[in-house]
Amino acid sequence: MSVLRRDIETVSKILDEKDRVREEAIRFVREIVRMSGDLVSSLHGKNVEDAGKIMASLRVRKTEFLSLLSKHPDLLYSGLSYNALSEYAESIIVYHLVVEGRMPLLEEIDVPVPAYLQGLGDAVGELRRHIVELLDSGRVEEATYYFRIMEAIYESLKRLDYPDAITPGLRHKVDVAARLVEDTRVLILTTKNSLRMLKNY
Repeated sequence: MSVLRRDIETVSKILDEKDRVREEAIRFVREIVRMSGDLVSSLHGKNVEDAGKIMASLRVRKTEFLSLLSKHPDLLYSGLSYNALSEYAESIIVYHLVVEGRMPLLEEIDVPVPAYLQGLGDAVGELRRHIVELLDSGRVEEATYYFRIMEAIYESLKRLDYPDAITPGLRHKVDVAARLVEDTRVLILTTKNSLRMLKNY
């Protein structure tokens, strides 16, 4: 009985610590998700300077979040963590594509692979939104450029044929991306045809 009592006390201390870390992690998740949304909104609002400031703060929060969970892999590799880190990855990818015209390296984003893939899949939707804004401004060639990136992301993700246990949520992201790519292709062709008809008219 003394052995059992001692071990239960040990387990209780371990679980108390894990519960404390989980509660703190939840606060980080909310903040990272909010800041990631603010970053993307700033980009669509053409507030590049604000977006840069938000991204710098967001990177710090992400690093602190990963540090918090470094001794708790069960929490790091969980839906709770992936929710925040996929939003983070999406916003960082969109920032570098829209502001710098380049795809950031996996090492730059620095999140677990499943969260990176989820973020990459979600970036397709934000790129479509950016394309729609460009077409609305008559910037068809620039919209076509971003469509090629959008299409390349989809084609790359489609090749990753792994069980959902390894790449959670990826198949759904690929299915959504497929629809977005085709819808955007039609939108660009329709816009080009309309402009061509106006020019000939």
